[in-house]
Amino acid sequence: MPRPAPHTDPTLQAWRPSGVWPRSVYLHIPFCRHRCGYCNFTLVAGRDYLVDRFLDALETEISWLDQRYELDSLFLGGGTPSHLSPSNLQRLNKIVSSRFDLTSATEVTAECNPNDMTSDQCHALAEFGVNRISLGVQSLNPAKLSRLERDHVGDDVERAVRLARLFARSISVDLIFAAPDESLNEWRQDLEAVLQLNPDHVSTYELTYEKGTQFWNRRVVGDLAESEEDLRADMYEFATQKLDSAGLAPYEVSSFAKPEHHCFHNESYWTGRPYFAFGPGASRYVDRVRQTNHQSTMQYLKRLEAGESPVSLSEKLAPRDSANELLAIGLRRVAGVNENAFETLTEFRVSALLANHAEAWQLAGLLIQEGPNWRLSFRGRMLCDRLAAEIVG
Repeated sequence: MPRPAPHTDPTLQAWRPSGVWPRSVYLHIPFCRHRCGYCNFTLVAGRDYLVDRFLDALETEISWLDQRYELDSLFLGGGTPSHLSPSNLQRLNKIVSSRFDLTSATEVTAECNPNDMTSDQCHALAEFGVNRISLGVQSLNPAKLSRLERDHVGDDVERAVRLARLFARSISVDLIFAAPDESLNEWRQDLEAVLQLNPDHVSTYELTYEKGTQFWNRRVVGDLAESEEDLRADMYEFATQKLDSAGLAPYEVSSFAKPEHHCFHNESYWTGRPYFAFGPGASRYVDRVRQTNHQSTMQYLKRLEAGESPVSLSEKLAPRDSANELLAIGLRRVAGVNENAFETLTEFRVSALLANHAEAWQLAGLLIQEGPNWRLSFRGRMLCDRLAAEIVG
């Protein structure tokens, strides 16, 4: 298929930034073997015949950038990037290389399922330049994996970590807690089993029941029950203590890492750096413009094949709205937000943005101010989603 002519749609003009150029890129790879019951991400399951069309469309979308960019971070997310074959990864590498320059210092992350990590696949990931692996482990408990509808077992995880160690300088493990019928003791055993793998980074996510997912529907009819709030809080507190004592210090609400193993790409989001994003459902943020591609993979393909913009939402944030969002995100970090740096970036002071909240939150033990630094207490971080909603109004 011939590539459409360069696009002139005004919604794409923010891709040619006038200010600070993005040095981070997110690529959304929408393919999976199957959709887990709790998943509400943009993906297509069991439709690998679309991979070539997707790569064609992605190549077109990226080609509309009119210059090259050197990157500090590249993140392959999904979906399941590791579901691509070695030859597909080779082609994806060529597409990336057409507009982006990776250096030896560039953090290149790939989200992977443990049962995708064969020797051939790892060789292809290494050839791509991937140096950080994020494994969707979720659990090492067979019964819990079954309840979460995952299709790997503990042996897959152990093999995946062993192979990843041959080429990746950092290995991250994703875990879910508060799964259906999960006890605090089962969560403790999961954490202890994962720590035996000696990961460099761990992300812990409380299971949420998102509208439109199978888990949501099952909860509505009473087939699944959400864990009690006190149990969820106990699980989060235990994980924080357990991981910290194992040398994986918390640096964001859900993120724990050894020294020098923070996810730089995510830190870019949390500290307000601009970033590009490509693929179905992907959201970019450049010059205070947020653009989101169509959530439907098929609509994304059809639009690009017709030479049309894949963007379904484009929003220019007002300066105060942008500052509020950055503050809400920044307070997820354990280090919090430095007022001076924040004002330099946004021209707003944290104290002014928090004027309606600070005193009450401080009295409640949720918010701490130490000189120019504002941060949430441990209890505040447990309530960060609620507090963030109040900040952005």
